[in-house]
Amino acid sequence: MTLSCILILIETVMETVNCGRMAAEVTSSRESRRIFGQEEYSLYSSLTEDELIQMAVEQSLATNPSSSSSSSGQPLSRSRAQPQANGKVVQSAAPCPKNMSPGTNSAPTANPPRTTYSRRYDGRLFRMSKPVVELDPVAAVISNGDEQTLINMMKAGRVLSLPNADGWIPLHDAAFYNKPGCLKLLLKAYPGTVDCRTLAEETALYIATCKGHLECMACLLEAGAECDITSKEKETALYKASEHKNVEAVKLLINHKADVNHRCNRGWTALHEAAVRNDLDIIEALFKAGAKIEASNVYGLTPLFVAAQSGQLEALRFLTKCGASVNTQASDNASALYEACKNEHEDIVEFLLSQNADANKGSKDGWLPLHIAAARGNIEIVQLLLPVTSKVRVRRSGISPLHLAAQHNRNDVIEELMEAGYSIHALLSPERSRLFEDKRTSVLYFTVYNNNVEATEMLLKAGANPNVDLINPLLISIRHGSIKNIQLLIEHGANINAYIPTHPTSFPATIMFAMKYLSLLKLIMDSGGDGESCFRCEYGNRPHPEQVQRRDNIQVEHKQPKPVQFCEMVSTPGIYRWAGPIIDVLLDYVGNVNLCSKLKEHLDSYDEWINIKAKSEPPRPLVHLCRIRVRKLLGRKRLKFIEVLPLPGRLQRYLEYNCTDDLM
Repeated sequence: MTLSCILILIETVMETVNCGRMAAEVTSSRESRRIFGQEEYSLYSSLTEDELIQMAVEQSLATNPSSSSSSSGQPLSRSRAQPQANGKVVQSAAPCPKNMSPGTNSAPTANPPRTTYSRRYDGRLFRMSKPVVELDPVAAVISNGDEQTLINMMKAGRVLSLPNADGWIPLHDAAFYNKPGCLKLLLKAYPGTVDCRTLAEETALYIATCKGHLECMACLLEAGAECDITSKEKETALYKASEHKNVEAVKLLINHKADVNHRCNRGWTALHEAAVRNDLDIIEALFKAGAKIEASNVYGLTPLFVAAQSGQLEALRFLTKCGASVNTQASDNASALYEACKNEHEDIVEFLLSQNADANKGSKDGWLPLHIAAARGNIEIVQLLLPVTSKVRVRRSGISPLHLAAQHNRNDVIEELMEAGYSIHALLSPERSRLFEDKRTSVLYFTVYNNNVEATEMLLKAGANPNVDLINPLLISIRHGSIKNIQLLIEHGANINAYIPTHPTSFPATIMFAMKYLSLLKLIMDSGGDGESCFRCEYGNRPHPEQVQRRDNIQVEHKQPKPVQFCEMVSTPGIYRWAGPIIDVLLDYVGNVNLCSKLKEHLDSYDEWINIKAKSEPPRPLVHLCRIRVRKLLGRKRLKFIEVLPLPGRLQRYLEYNCTDDLM
């Protein structure tokens, strides 16, 4: 093997390995262009590095390094596999993306001969060759603008009006490549092909308009091309000219009586496209030509609506001057103002309100513009909407903007709404509450659920009630382990012995939620938790029945579920190993109690828990019983402020379980 061959081999190997490493990135970039049922896969994505090197070696040995791929200018908007008279196959380049900018004239190359690989039964790769392809000579002539060769072809009797496999004729190529000379020759020779369509139902005029080739458009229109023939998407040349912001093309088509109110398959008109692209010249030209200012698409969106939705202020101003309604609504009742608030276009909101847009039109969900602005957290838009939003309409909606601001942690919006007089006591309507699994209702619940300490403190200081929800917010804070929120809620009157009505227990749910965290359990008990209820068992010293779980989980209708007892809860697999320490903490906050047979069984299961069992046996020490009695007399409310009570420091520490010698 010569030195040059070795160098080529090395370069090929490195290139192939790099292709393999980049396969994942290529695949991910194609994800956005995939069509359902048409997945794209990388040639190298599943190969190991050794296999890639083996493939590169085989390719380098099987391919002549001196061979090069030919290229020719081919239209980008379709493939060029064209059968010719001699039976040869002509292969074209890949299709052009729909969003290609107009005026792009770069000539793509045809697909070069490729070598693909498959696997043998033993896992080895073997080479599979593709057939050799040739270029379309007519397209090459047209792309080069070689009029004389084109004339010679026609004189030689070659028919240049036959479509290829994609329905393209040379006239389409001339329009695509912006070759007006070739276009005129073909129109003169074949005048009946002026409106011939490809398989994608694209005429030469449509293609020239998409590419922005004005001279070709003029030639076709003068030859009698029909302006309003549509593509498969029901888009006309005028529609595409508006989409590409080509003012001259729009005016040219309007002068040739193009239908300015034609709708595509989505119901959009050329005016919609001009409005969403903020092109005032096209909007004005279309309006003067008779475009309907209130034309709506399949979703009920007018040009003014899409201008507001996309934040196009100049287009919005112009359409308003032309008489478009600022209170236009989509099929789902969302107004233009609502969409502007949703997309946070502050200048659009300000302009619409200056034009007396109604801020009290609700969407199909009953949300007003203020609701969506609060959810988005745009304080400037909220401030614009507050003076013009009816609080009565807000109440009728069943949800306060405070709920949405709290749900999305918009603390500045919460403060602004509170200052504007929106009640922190507002509750979700039953219909909206049912949308949440926990049946939440209060604004405070949202802030606690999000563990938003700042907003929780703000609401509690303003007087929010922490005990109105089906599930007490204090339980949520304990579940989160948020000490700050727990302390805030307890200080502001949260029920320290809260239960869950839908899941009844014989002891407070606050204790149940804090079982796995002894520090939290002690905090709950310090604040007045009902520890005695944990030791009231209906079976006592009798044997406890085995817990049988029903497989079908079907509850008897109208039958109240039986409350879960403390001994049953600490017997569950996730907690039974902590039963001893949990009972030890609870015993510090109760007087003389009797342990049921199940709790005794737990304490007997570990030798180190023998002292806990002895601690529970009556009579309890008198000093301890006195502390329990004093704490009960003080009550839960005063226990929260025990440090400010006029008591000796040692007595305070004794009542707070911080005195090591227990006053002895």
